[in-house]
Amino acid sequence: MRVLLVDDEPLAIERMRVALATIPTVEVIGTAADGIEAGEKIAALGPELVFLDVQMPGLSGMELAQSLAQAPNRPEIVFITAFNRFAIEAFEVEAADYLLKPVSFDRLRIAIERVRRRRELIDADGRAAELGAVVAALREDDGAEAEHDQAYDNGIWVPCRQGSVRVPVDSIDRIEAARDYVLLNTPIKSYILRAKMTELERRLDPRVMVRIHRSHMVRIGAVTGIERPGKGSLRLVLSDGANLQVGPNYQDQVVRALRL
Repeated sequence: MRVLLVDDEPLAIERMRVALATIPTVEVIGTAADGIEAGEKIAALGPELVFLDVQMPGLSGMELAQSLAQAPNRPEIVFITAFNRFAIEAFEVEAADYLLKPVSFDRLRIAIERVRRRRELIDADGRAAELGAVVAALREDDGAEAEHDQAYDNGIWVPCRQGSVRVPVDSIDRIEAARDYVLLNTPIKSYILRAKMTELERRLDPRVMVRIHRSHMVRIGAVTGIERPGKGSLRLVLSDGANLQVGPNYQDQVVRALRL
């Protein structure tokens, strides 16, 4: 994967170079120190992925991403910043991920994997076919299951620039609270929705999505590992690499849901 690094801090650029050197499928093809230079490098080099700082002199990273929204062959964008207040704007411009400095190597690998999956679905028809297949599979439940599931949502509608998009629940690995919003994290993209966790908990089937913390819900099928770091402590490892602590008040229902 051809990558462009954009940051006005030379040390941040160098740290990213070192981190990405450990990922054999990634090639850093250039760097830029501001949004204007980054736009020129994107046009000249055609990177597949841009790691983009938000706050830079001149044209900011967010402004650059907005200017690329309708561009043909738009590269995937992963924002890297020291501030979490730009997360909502980042997902509104279809960013693949949003990383906070200092970025750990493991979190960086997760972002790369997410971008790889997104690029596999770059064709609009392919994306529509995949979502259609998921919806069709959900509709093939047997009679008893279908009757039970009518009480729960099997998809969540999320507003976007073009209208709304339906996100199948079975495609969501985890849901996390972000102030008055929630992030629906799928293997290829995160969607932002103005909603409360308690509201979603009522709408979603507890056999599919379980609340593990006041700030997190996870899809049971996305859990790949369970850790017990100490007495009375429980952590879940998810297929996207996330490692989430189970809150004390939620441990009993998590144990029941996972049949531990």
